Amino acid sequence: MPDSSATPVSPRESALRTLTVEQAAIGDLKAKLDAHFDRACELILACRGRVVVTGMGKSGHIGGKLAATLASTGTPAFFVHPGEASHGDLGMITPTDLVLALSNSGETGEVTALLPLLKRLGVPLVSMTGRPDSTLARHADAHLDSGVAREACPLDLAPTSSTTAALALGDALAVALLEARGFTAEQFALSHPGGSLGKRLLLRVQDIMHSGERLPRVALGSPLRDALLEITRQGLGFTCVVNADGTLAGVYTDGDLRRTLDQHRDVLRLTVDEVMTRPGRRIAPDVLAAEAVRIMEDGKITALAVVDDHQRPIGALHMHDLLASGVI
Repeated sequence: MPDSSATPVSPRESALRTLTVEQAAIGDLKAKLDAHFDRACELILACRGRVVVTGMGKSGHIGGKLAATLASTGTPAFFVHPGEASHGDLGMITPTDLVLALSNSGETGEVTALLPLLKRLGVPLVSMTGRPDSTLARHADAHLDSGVAREACPLDLAPTSSTTAALALGDALAVALLEARGFTAEQFALSHPGGSLGKRLLLRVQDIMHSGERLPRVALGSPLRDALLEITRQGLGFTCVVNADGTLAGVYTDGDLRRTLDQHRDVLRLTVDEVMTRPGRRIAPDVLAAEAVRIMEDGKITALAVVDDHQRPIGALHMHDLLASGVI
């Protein structure tokens, strides 16, 4: 065991030593990947139920994170505390499930106590330990070796390198399963509807556009005064200008107004079609809101007309709506 009375080092030196030791621990995992890793993936992919992750202490914390990562990347999973499992929570595990048990020593009593019960249920067991000859590893259908040469803790006691290695190996397992399932970004977003990524991948223009009475609209040939009143009334910085058949002829924007004032002296005599932008930027309602952001940024505009398949305006979208929805 390292000498705890050794000369103290600076905080930065201590941090660098810790990172070096943990970096080496992760690097050493590459040589430990063998047929057992492949077998673990096969078992999980064949599982018709859920992956039940369990572990005690620090391994339990890593197991909780691993269960969450699996669940968000296409592998239904949840965490069960091994102590609680022996007192009723084992009922959460069904014969169609698979258990993934973490224990650095492979001898954690609360975890090994579950082995007879899991065998009786006939549930496949994948273990992740730092000792391939441990009780847990020997009774598993597949064993993932997360062993490390030493802990980053100078006393070689506190779980540091071992938990980092287990975390990295768990991530490697989750990503391997993700790729094997052909898991897509849209499927990931479905598991994260409240996050910014989910909103970028799921939210569509029709979900946040202004429609009905909130749609700014004037007829082609209307006095410019009517267009200005409509822009002011709706507060979206533009109005759609529609043909007699209801299709979009163009738009009139705040930017168009500045150009109009610059180029015309008697604006009250103008009609909107004399100064509007033709044909005007437009977007379909089923387009991703993130695509609307790109169109606005490329065109250096702040609003878009939303049109149906017949080019009739059915909504209006403003940059503020995209900001408020969390897309940007």
